[in-house]
Amino acid sequence: MNISIIIPHKGREELLNKTVESLINQNINLSTIEIIVVTQNTKLHFSQKLNDSSSTILIFHLDEDKSISTLRNFGASQAKGKYLAFLDADVELDDDWLACMIKIIDSDETQIIISSTQKNSLQSSEVEQVRTALNNINTNLNVDSLPGSNLFMRRIDFQDSHKFPEHMKTCEDIYFTSELAKKGKLFVTGVTSHIHLGEDSSYRQLFKKEIWRGQSNLQSIKGRSIPLREIPSFIIPPGLLLLLTICIFALALDSYLIAFVSFILLIIPVIAYSFRLHNLTKGEVSFWYVFKFYLVYFPARAVGTIGGVFKSFTNSGIK
Repeated sequence: MNISIIIPHKGREELLNKTVESLINQNINLSTIEIIVVTQNTKLHFSQKLNDSSSTILIFHLDEDKSISTLRNFGASQAKGKYLAFLDADVELDDDWLACMIKIIDSDETQIIISSTQKNSLQSSEVEQVRTALNNINTNLNVDSLPGSNLFMRRIDFQDSHKFPEHMKTCEDIYFTSELAKKGKLFVTGVTSHIHLGEDSSYRQLFKKEIWRGQSNLQSIKGRSIPLREIPSFIIPPGLLLLLTICIFALALDSYLIAFVSFILLIIPVIAYSFRLHNLTKGEVSFWYVFKFYLVYFPARAVGTIGGVFKSFTNSGIK
């Protein structure tokens, strides 16, 4: 085996089937790859098309109380390939994804992880369009960390790492990749792409997902140096939540001046972030879409960050 693809899985079998189907449609010799699915679903079954394919698909079951990091690390321990690809169970890859990844990582020994850009689905919602734009800001650039939806690396580099942090419920991908960034380059390539099939399609889903994601925000900064550009993401959400609370109490107490000042201070960062993303995408995404996105995103992150200190949040839509 030359490439081992590791997919942690819990629910939404139909999306997992599409993910694996996009792998068996890759334009490389399929005998050189193995697909390792580490699932918490004991009743998992694949479509007939996948069962009839000649691809090597290995399925392992782990208990439901295991973290996504545990699933990924276990899958890597079973891998035989020279390269490892870590995929979420709800991504659809371009047909040339694996071929491009190998070519790029082999072209530069200092590149330690490669990830592709995201593209919108055919019927993308406004939330998906904003999320895609956010994920593609650093196309064809080296970055400090990467989300875990699609990661390609050498197995030897993974073995030399501290692996995915199994104590973290979320943000494990950011922690893992930022640690590896100390040893080499993390590169986002624009020559191939993927679709996030499970991307949030409504603001309600966005709110719930960001609360879940935010619960490990504070854990993610332990033991690593924080880039200057990340600091606002830890300060602004709770700051805006505080200002919103002050504004509501001020209105209740008829302190309209305090309420007005609190509201202005609250809305300025939202507008600033919205203009920034709108300009970075050269107007490809509606400013109104971006503005609404951040109005939901920041409060949800604040609730998740603060609430995560006291309790654990679950995500019913986990892969």
